[in-house]
Amino acid sequence: MTQAQKYIITMLSIIACALLGGLGYYVYSSYQTFARQPLGPALPVGQQSLPPTWTASPGPSPTLAGQVTLAPLITFPTATPSALCGGPNIMNILLVGADTRGDNYTYGLADAIRVVRVDFMTPKVTMLEFPRDLWVEIPHIADDLNGQDHEKLNQAYLYGQPGFKYWDDPSGGSGLLALTLNKNFGVQTEHYVSINMRTFENIINALGGVDVNIKTEQASKSTGLPIGIHHLDGAGALKVARNRGGGSFERADNQNIVLCAVRKKLTSPGVVAQIPELIEAFKDNIRTDFTPEQISQLACLGTRLPPQNIVLTSFPQELFTQTREFDPVFDKRIAILDADFSILSDYVRKFHAGTWPASILPAPSSLAPENEDIPLVCD
Repeated sequence: MTQAQKYIITMLSIIACALLGGLGYYVYSSYQTFARQPLGPALPVGQQSLPPTWTASPGPSPTLAGQVTLAPLITFPTATPSALCGGPNIMNILLVGADTRGDNYTYGLADAIRVVRVDFMTPKVTMLEFPRDLWVEIPHIADDLNGQDHEKLNQAYLYGQPGFKYWDDPSGGSGLLALTLNKNFGVQTEHYVSINMRTFENIINALGGVDVNIKTEQASKSTGLPIGIHHLDGAGALKVARNRGGGSFERADNQNIVLCAVRKKLTSPGVVAQIPELIEAFKDNIRTDFTPEQISQLACLGTRLPPQNIVLTSFPQELFTQTREFDPVFDKRIAILDADFSILSDYVRKFHAGTWPASILPAPSSLAPENEDIPLVCD
């Protein structure tokens, strides 16, 4: 091989390496752009008011006359724990189960409402259920309802959907429901997931069904299933989640039982590897502002969560009173739940702070505080 040929081969090799490097960088940059691109419109986080917080006064504390001031202690740096899976320290999510029976999100009430606190530091996931029949103030609807600004909580989602669109924001019903929760209870959410009934059924079927665990006579009566473990397909799981025979609180308990079953299935070894395919298959049927990167963080955290660190809770039932309210929209008195919103807001502040429900639960129910309900801890 001549010197000229060696030179040409060397130059071609350099050019090829440069092209491969440039292609690799382009693919990596494109993936990073895709991974950080939200799958839907973001929540109106800027419109959510922040709860009042206590701030320490600046400067040193005053000293008493004659008090000895000690020299500053020498401090040593300590290791600061980092969030798992590359996630933020805390993520707050609005989870909505819509009662739309078709594949669209044009209409639909919020059939199930949960605020999810994801702690990437501990790690821990806590879900707080909001009763759908609370009579609340809904922003942005008065102009379209002749001055009427109060309706049931579940209608906030409906009025924000494209079928009504009583407020002009791309986040639709999820965004208006998030603002309503914030206005009435101080709830802070940065992300949302909304899923209709048909998509819920299809996801359960794609998972191969779920195994719900009915542990008590009360749960058996509420769900209509005997005590024991039952394998349910999508239709069966939806039927249990929507069973309202025992009332709204029992219905919420049924939904929690199904959610625990879904959690268990999603973290089983045979399904974890299928999560990317499931996301791809259903991403057009679920409304969310998550990015693929954030979904990967949550999936990663799910594999590291101890079962006892997944807690599903509700407000104590004794805080609510069943009553009726005249609704100008329907021109009749309708059944609603009444409560002291200041008390509920206090529970919400503790929920966001991670101090309620308690991390360590009392064993027998008789040891629980008088106004506390023991939350459900997934198996």
